Amino acid sequence: MPGLIEDYALIGNCESAAMVGRNGSIDWLALPRFDSAACFAALLGGPENGHWQIAPKQDATVTRRYREGTLVLETRFETPDGAVALIDCMGRREGCADLVRLVRGERGRVDLKMELVIRCEYGSIVPWVRRLDDDRLTAVAGPDRLTFAGPVKTHGENLQTIAEFSVGAGEEIPFALTWSPSFRMIPPSVDAADTIEEGSAGWREWANSYKPEGSGEWSEAVLRSLITLKALTHRETGGIVAAATTSLPEQLGGARNWDYRFCWLRDATLTLYALLNSGFLDEAAAWRDWLLRAVAGLPAQMQIMYGIAGERRLTEYEVPWLRGYEGAAPVRIGNAASDQLQLDVYGEVLDALYQARRMRLSPSEAAWNLERELVAHLEKIWHHPDEGLWEVRGGRRQFTHSKVMAWVAFDRAVRSIEEFDLPGPSRALARATGKNTQTGMP
Repeated sequence: MPGLIEDYALIGNCESAAMVGRNGSIDWLALPRFDSAACFAALLGGPENGHWQIAPKQDATVTRRYREGTLVLETRFETPDGAVALIDCMGRREGCADLVRLVRGERGRVDLKMELVIRCEYGSIVPWVRRLDDDRLTAVAGPDRLTFAGPVKTHGENLQTIAEFSVGAGEEIPFALTWSPSFRMIPPSVDAADTIEEGSAGWREWANSYKPEGSGEWSEAVLRSLITLKALTHRETGGIVAAATTSLPEQLGGARNWDYRFCWLRDATLTLYALLNSGFLDEAAAWRDWLLRAVAGLPAQMQIMYGIAGERRLTEYEVPWLRGYEGAAPVRIGNAASDQLQLDVYGEVLDALYQARRMRLSPSEAAWNLERELVAHLEKIWHHPDEGLWEVRGGRRQFTHSKVMAWVAFDRAVRSIEEFDLPGPSRALARATGKNTQTGMP
C-alpha cells in the first residue's frame, strides 16, 4: 500500500520529479518528462506497479529534511544498532536523466534491504532485464531504458531486483538509476556523490536570487515553496506544470481524480506572481516565450492549458490496472478540460503580463501583439457561458468569476497602454470596462 500523501517528499531536476515516502520508497517517477509514462506507479496502485525502496531491515525512527536552499532530500533512519542517512537527488545529462541515492552510515552498523521494481507504462509492463559486463543492470521496454548501478550484490526474485547489505559509521553506498532512450548507446555511469553535490550547488545558486520582503520571519518557508514551484518549471521549454502527479483524489474514494501534469494558464500566472514578487525574472521571461509559442494561431483557438512544450492534444483516457490512491478510481491520463472555454484565463494572462512589465521584465512587442488579439477576441465572447474556474463537465453556465476576470483583462490592457505608452485604443477599452481614464476609477 502507498503511504499517506502528506508523507511524500518531492525531488526533481526541472524536467521530471519523483515522490519519496518516509519509508525510503520512491513510489512515483515518470521519465524523462513530468508527463511521461511512469516507471514507478505504486502511489496509485501497489508495490507491484513499480517502486524503489531502500530502508533498514528492522524498525526505525524516521526524520527528514531538505538541505537548506535545495531540493536534495535527506532521510535519517535511527535503529537500536545504529543510524544511516539516505540522500536522494535527481540530476540530468544530455539525452538522459539520473536518479541517485546515497546511503551514509552515521552511527553503529545498520542492515538494509533494497527492493527495485521497474514497471513501465504506468505500472503495466515488465521490462526485459539483463546484466552488463560491468555488473550494471539494464531494463528495457519499448523506447525506454533504465540502467541501474550500485556496488552491492543484487539478485532477481519474483521479477524484482533485491539486495541486502550493511552500512557502518563513515561508510557510503551509492546507487544510480539512469533513463535513456533504448535505441541509443547505454550512457556511462554517473557518480552519485558528485550528482548530489552538483545538484546542491545548482539549487543554492538559484535560491540566492531570492529577495524576501519585510523582516523575513517566514522567508525560509517562502523559499521552500518557491523551490517547489521552480521544480515544477521545465528548464528548457519554460512551461510550468500544475503538479508532478496524476489522479491523486480530491476526496478519498471519489472519482474526481485528474491528471495535473500540464500547463494551465491560470495556475502558471499564479506561480509567476510568486516568482516575480521574490525576484525571479528569468522564469517569467521563459514562461512568456512559452506562452507565445503555445497559443500561436487564431485567438479563438487559445486553450486553457497545454502540454509542457505547448502541445494541444491532451487526450484523456483511463488506466484500469491501477486501482487508484486508496481506491480512488479511475486513474486518468490526459485531461479533457483542455477543450473547455474558461473566460477567466484571459484576465489572468493579461494581468500576469501587466505585472511583469511593472517588475521591469524586458519589453516584448510580440507579447503585446498577442494581448491585443486576445482582448479583441474577448470583446466578442465575454458574455458567453463557459465551464469556468471549476471546470464543470455538465455543460456551460454563467459564472460571476468569469465575468470579473474578463473585466480584469480589459482593465490591464488599458493600464498597459496608459502606463507603458503601448499602442492601442485605450479609450475604447476603458468604455468596455466602465473606467474613467482620467481618474483611473470605475
